[in-house]
Amino acid sequence: MNRRDLLKLFGGSLVVMQSPQLLISSANATSYSKTEQPLFIWVMLRGALDSLHTVIPEFDENYIKHRPKLAKQLGTGLPLEKGFSLNPALAELHSWYQNSELLPIVAVGSGYHGRSHFDGQDFLESGQSKVNSNAIDTHSGWLGRTLQMSAYHRKAIAIDQTVPISLRGSDDVNAWYPSNAKDVGDDIYSALMNMYQDSPKLSMSLQKGLELQKNAMAQQSGKQRTKFANLTKACANLLLADNKLSCAVLELGGWDTHNNQHGRLARQLKELDDGLASLKAQLGERWQHTVVAVATEFGRTVKENGTGGSDHGSAACMLLAGGAIKGGRILGDWPGLAKSELFEGRDLMPTSNSLQWLATVLAQHWQIKPAHMPALFGGLQTYSEQLV
Repeated sequence: MNRRDLLKLFGGSLVVMQSPQLLISSANATSYSKTEQPLFIWVMLRGALDSLHTVIPEFDENYIKHRPKLAKQLGTGLPLEKGFSLNPALAELHSWYQNSELLPIVAVGSGYHGRSHFDGQDFLESGQSKVNSNAIDTHSGWLGRTLQMSAYHRKAIAIDQTVPISLRGSDDVNAWYPSNAKDVGDDIYSALMNMYQDSPKLSMSLQKGLELQKNAMAQQSGKQRTKFANLTKACANLLLADNKLSCAVLELGGWDTHNNQHGRLARQLKELDDGLASLKAQLGERWQHTVVAVATEFGRTVKENGTGGSDHGSAACMLLAGGAIKGGRILGDWPGLAKSELFEGRDLMPTSNSLQWLATVLAQHWQIKPAHMPALFGGLQTYSEQLV
């Protein structure tokens, strides 16, 4: 087998992306015990989650007028405060709400008002706060920039095949993702180590990749590895294995429900619920010092369409969860669903900014001075609400 074949085989078995300064430690890092370091986990829901189907405004009489078919879920939700309910597929998250570990925020928007998935996701992940449809700056992301300002070692892992935009700008980021390819034998790795023996940088990258694979979920095989619950479990394992890791990023697609939304979202939300339950269970005592932020690029139309779905909209909801969150309540101002109260006459009106909520929770959780946050979030200020 030649060098190219070895590299191809290795690449099919293990995905590891590293920044050039991956192994450089922070001289100013604050020391935390293994169970005390505050963890932050960002979950991106790609495809535009319908917030009205997730955090349901049971009290709004206009809901059924806009959604006569989708409104069949009314009365089946899990009760929250202020007349809202949680989709019944989110049973685990509802138990977190009851234990003050879940904080839904309604009617949020990033400041992007277009309807392109790609631009909306790029804008949310970059966190630049100013809309320029011709040039969304994706060279760095809000989370990568914030990591550089954290009070302790700045190290992150993305459960993805590449480093996402949100983590760009940090000097210390890994990306890991399982492969469906047949596992490579130890002899192949030994051959690679021999091949790389004269290149300390390549040898170090290979060794780091092998450690990631071992710490994550190497014992599982095939398609089972890429189920969201298994990815969150792997994410937790990686965080537990390396006390210098303070942050992780996950994503879950499949939220573009233009048709048959009721059944599709029930399955999607159940997968999200199961995955987050797996994350909490695997983190164990570290959960008490964890914040999980779940958001999507934008919401969906208030009015249902003719195929039992909804189309691209504006405001959505976001979820803050974790043992560190002061949950058990609903945040965000409800704008109403009357025709005159809708954004452009069709969408839920954004009343607060999802990026400002992210800035607020990070400033509090990572003890970053609020005065520093505008520079990291495109000029946006933090909110006064205590979240952690």
